[in-house]
Amino acid sequence: MKLIYLCQHFPPETGAPQIRVYEVSKELINRGHQVEVLTAFPHHPKGVIPDEYKGMFYLFENWDGIPVHRSWIYPSPKGSFWKRLVSYFSFTFSSFYSIIKAKPTDVIICNSPPLFLGITGYLGAKMKRAKFVFNVADIWPESAVELGILNNKSFIRMAEWLELFLYKKSWKIATATDGIREYMIRKGKKAEDVFLLPNGVNTDTFSPLPKDTALIKELGLEGKKVFMYGGTLGYAQGLDSVLEAASLLKDTHPEAHFLFVGDGQEREKLLGMVEELGLHNVTFYGSVPVSEMPRMFSIADYSVVSLRNIELFKGARPSKIFPALSSGTPVLYCGEGESASILEEYNCGKIAPPENKKGIAAAVKELLAVPEEEYQIMCENGRKLAIEQYSWKKIVDDLLQQVSSAEKEKAEHNRQPVPIGGQAVFISRKRFAAK
Repeated sequence: MKLIYLCQHFPPETGAPQIRVYEVSKELINRGHQVEVLTAFPHHPKGVIPDEYKGMFYLFENWDGIPVHRSWIYPSPKGSFWKRLVSYFSFTFSSFYSIIKAKPTDVIICNSPPLFLGITGYLGAKMKRAKFVFNVADIWPESAVELGILNNKSFIRMAEWLELFLYKKSWKIATATDGIREYMIRKGKKAEDVFLLPNGVNTDTFSPLPKDTALIKELGLEGKKVFMYGGTLGYAQGLDSVLEAASLLKDTHPEAHFLFVGDGQEREKLLGMVEELGLHNVTFYGSVPVSEMPRMFSIADYSVVSLRNIELFKGARPSKIFPALSSGTPVLYCGEGESASILEEYNCGKIAPPENKKGIAAAVKELLAVPEEEYQIMCENGRKLAIEQYSWKKIVDDLLQQVSSAEKEKAEHNRQPVPIGGQAVFISRKRFAAK
């Protein structure tokens, strides 16, 4: 099968969308399928294009065995919503050049957000005579409105029209969660045309490791129970509540230590809170490459995953849950809904109410008191769940099952019946066009 993955973000950037595209593409190529990635020049999260990519409109490169077409984007550092919008549209238009340069394909999978990239995906599929699969990881503009990022009513109406148009015109829709899938069906998409393409994990890369004693010593965490957050330090994560919980525990439960690994727009604010609250039980380590995260998980007793208390997030499945489970690290989930149900059903984590410092502190106390035998069961349950349901191999199996008919449909579409002597004779459209 021939596939194009159209996405704004790809390595060397880090993050859930980048990892998902890389891992799915790599697995497909390993199975003998043709895959090309159409993406922007690296710019996330600081809004700066690295020197080696500056001054170019287009570049083709081979990224770890994956053919990658990169095109220009206006990088938007921290700034207004409208600057980010200009950034989105700059790649929406420049990526048409990559569509032209790419090989013929059966399917174009287009990532959203950004929603506007769906314009390129839809029209690009028309140009390539391919099937258009819209991969929706976040419901936009609804999520931006609920987070207070977007409040211009005219723009919201325009975005909602585009959203429904793209849902209607897509051959199939892939969703990151069951909640988003149900949303698509309510919007009028047939249930058989909406399938799950969740966040997953490379279970070979992320596997249980012995504790890295050198790293424990480096961070001064000897004798501590480590509650590690690894990921973007953003507004949506509600990490201020986790720090407030740490403040409630710093004197009564000094064995609990909170380790933050990552970077993001909220970093300076959170560091200010650490100083203001005198949190000697908190360490900020900074960002590390994905390849270093298994080592970080080796010293974590629990992985903290946190979201703000927003109705929309009840349908979320944060990607950072699965590397933790695959590494044999139980999850403290500060949230509600779909992810909480999964962790409770498989007994591989603890649930705390979102943005509730007392509730989070209470959950930490309970986890500190978990007997070793019960703790090991939680670790094993998480690893088993990751392998059986969230490995990239399993996810790619499901993806291929959903899009396998595209190749056959395109082949049939490219055979055109021409009446000759009263009979319908089928002629290849490609050969006919060539002559």
